[in-house]
Amino acid sequence: MSRKKKKLPIYNIHIDSYAAEGKSIAHLEDGKVLFVENVIPGDVIHARIVKDKKSWAEGKLLELVKPSEDRIEPFCPHFGVCGGCKWQMLPYEHQLRYKQQQVHDQLSRIGHIDLPPIEPITGSPLERYYRNKLEFTFSSTRYFTNEELQSANGEHLPKEPALGFHAPGLFDKVVPIYTCYLQPEPTNILLNTLRNYTEARNLPYYDYRKQEGWLRNIIIRVARTGEVLINLIIHHEKRDERIALLQYLIEDIPGITSLYYTINPKVNDSIHDLEAIHYFGKPYIEETLENFRFKISPKSFFQTNTYQAESLYRITREFAGLTGNEIVYDLYCGTGSIGIFCSKQAKKVIGIEVVKEAVEDAHENAKLNDIQHCAFFAGDVADICTEEFFSEHGKPDLIITDPPRAGMNEKLVNQILSIRAPKVVYVSCNPATQARDLQLLDASYKVTRLQPVDMFPHTHHIENVALLELR
Repeated sequence: MSRKKKKLPIYNIHIDSYAAEGKSIAHLEDGKVLFVENVIPGDVIHARIVKDKKSWAEGKLLELVKPSEDRIEPFCPHFGVCGGCKWQMLPYEHQLRYKQQQVHDQLSRIGHIDLPPIEPITGSPLERYYRNKLEFTFSSTRYFTNEELQSANGEHLPKEPALGFHAPGLFDKVVPIYTCYLQPEPTNILLNTLRNYTEARNLPYYDYRKQEGWLRNIIIRVARTGEVLINLIIHHEKRDERIALLQYLIEDIPGITSLYYTINPKVNDSIHDLEAIHYFGKPYIEETLENFRFKISPKSFFQTNTYQAESLYRITREFAGLTGNEIVYDLYCGTGSIGIFCSKQAKKVIGIEVVKEAVEDAHENAKLNDIQHCAFFAGDVADICTEEFFSEHGKPDLIITDPPRAGMNEKLVNQILSIRAPKVVYVSCNPATQARDLQLLDASYKVTRLQPVDMFPHTHHIENVALLELR
């Protein structure tokens, strides 16, 4: 049996351009395209090919030989280790340029339809501390960097607990985070207070391999209203330790207005099917978008960049071109934020969402804003949008759809085609799947406007809003 040929390093590769999804492009001597992560155009690198196909290959960065003139010093001490904010070495204006390019490339290469010029990308007003929600993980196994392993000179490093973010590609190891620039205080204060308290008392962090331990996750929501919601996730009940820890947080962390805990005995970290138990303060926090108020409970979905959510929704509302006479159907409505944001310019808003709890939140948010002409329904669009439903509520003059990264399923696309609303505004967090859906909708709709919006600075993620008009 022949052994696999060891892939030798390749030297002095010039990175030519940006591709998508955080990867950049180089060309090998034979003309083959090489995709590499963690580099930017202008870099010269040594790399190793880790995947070799007929017309393209993937490489792993081994050494940065000559940095691009565009490179800047990352501001976070955890850069390159925790796996987040991978574009900190790139000035923000360059990030926006590459994201604009990503939208153009994916819509044109995947969609293959006639497109209008793409309007200039809307950048985030905040480049740091822009998130209103973060989740950190307690793990019994700290991630050790290559430098730490090399400095150990082959000696076994003892297992250590860690509170922070999962190391990229590793389900059980966590990178300890001491300062995070994604969310405003009291996040870092809370994180380091928790670490000191739990380590001093030897409270067991969760072991993801043995599936044992006590502390699992901490979810922190910080609204720009100044309210703070904390949800501590533990594996099982330990009443005395739990009460002592929660009381310590209340007394030691300034600004907590809502405190919950959740018991999660499952293998996975999902808590959507578990009860969040209210322990202290209000049962929710409030956030604002323009003059609208929204209740956020532990399991509510809300755009994680509040300031930029306003920009995204304003563009959606502008594209809609509402006059006050339209019936608007808001698909994937979540907690009703887009529909409520557009409600003052609409005759009626009908929101449809498969998650029952989100629909309950949407009803609450409509009441909170004293909006009488919004109605929300839980279920599948294809099941709800029957002729009987249209007879009762009216057919839509405008459809707003804001699907998850996977985009819309073909059944829903066909449903939109059969409804034949005069306009569709498609809000996407994944231009690739949006391009696929636009190609299907092209049977009856023409794309007339496109507007990228950056919700997540220092990452490759990008949102895009498309206006479609019935042919």
